[in-house]
Amino acid sequence: MFSALRRAALVAALGVCFSSQTWAAPSTPKPGAVASQHARYLATVFPGRMTGSPAEMLAADYVNQQFSRMGYQSDIRELDIHYPYRHAARQVDWQHVKGHMVIAGKKAASPYQIIVMAHLDTFAPQNDSDTRNNLGGLTYQGLDDNAAGVGVMLELAERLRDVPTDYTVRFIASSGEEEGRFGSINYVEKMSARDRVNTLLVINLDNLIVGDKLYFNSGKSTPAAVVKLTRDRALAIAAHKGIRAATSPGLNAKYPKGTGCCNDAESFDQYGVPVLTVEATNWSLGKHDGYQQVARSKAFPDGNAWHNPKLDNIAHIDSALPGRVEKRSRDVVNVLLPLITELAQSKRQ
Repeated sequence: MFSALRRAALVAALGVCFSSQTWAAPSTPKPGAVASQHARYLATVFPGRMTGSPAEMLAADYVNQQFSRMGYQSDIRELDIHYPYRHAARQVDWQHVKGHMVIAGKKAASPYQIIVMAHLDTFAPQNDSDTRNNLGGLTYQGLDDNAAGVGVMLELAERLRDVPTDYTVRFIASSGEEEGRFGSINYVEKMSARDRVNTLLVINLDNLIVGDKLYFNSGKSTPAAVVKLTRDRALAIAAHKGIRAATSPGLNAKYPKGTGCCNDAESFDQYGVPVLTVEATNWSLGKHDGYQQVARSKAFPDGNAWHNPKLDNIAHIDSALPGRVEKRSRDVVNVLLPLITELAQSKRQ
């Protein structure tokens, strides 16, 4: 029943939204500039944004203030999160923390909505191996994972705030992603069945900087018609603007061509809500599962910067990948801004 209702909703809502209309970005500041500024601020001022930490709480307050300043209705949702810390001796210590996620939106008359989200939290050690290898922790800036994603979301909100839309545009800075997508699961499970049907698309921003390529992927349950109107449209916009972008090549049987994995979008995908994941990695390297971001080098010995305070920080990324933060932020904004505008203004086409 859900799929039938969604197909009907999508035909009505998105069927003609991709005309030849072009979207004119504001002349100043340049696309991506605001996003990179937010990303650098979050990474510098709020390192160690582990779920339930003071840094996460303060970062959530910062993001909430930004949305409120823009004129959005914005609130912080607290949620109880319990996750295991596993010792080498098979002993398990359960961590009980209170996560903080920010939910903002611009309400429209239509019941349909588009969600843009990025996780606010950084990696917390979850076993003795993580601790020995100094993964995550209080000094971890998490510029790539995922201050940059939050920064892009904030810039998109800034540029969309005065754009008339026919559908509600909602923004979520989620919590608990690193421990198992707790925030996104909490959000989708609290949605009514009708709200899920009326959610035309969830766009998830995660790990936008370090990877070789920018990828746009759909969910395994996203209908083919929606894939064409969202993922394929994003790739077409990127090509038109000369932005290098791709979709998962499907070299690993566990991850079908054109689909993503293992981020907050998966929570919605499991409920049949259409998703579009935006990430930077290299699905052609390693185990072809998206976890190897770049070729192994002195700068990135394991081919990624995942959860490593020495690698996923401003100084190292600026040195190893000069100009990448600003360029990738600009590229993502330049693709998603016209895409979201077209989707949210579909009745006007």
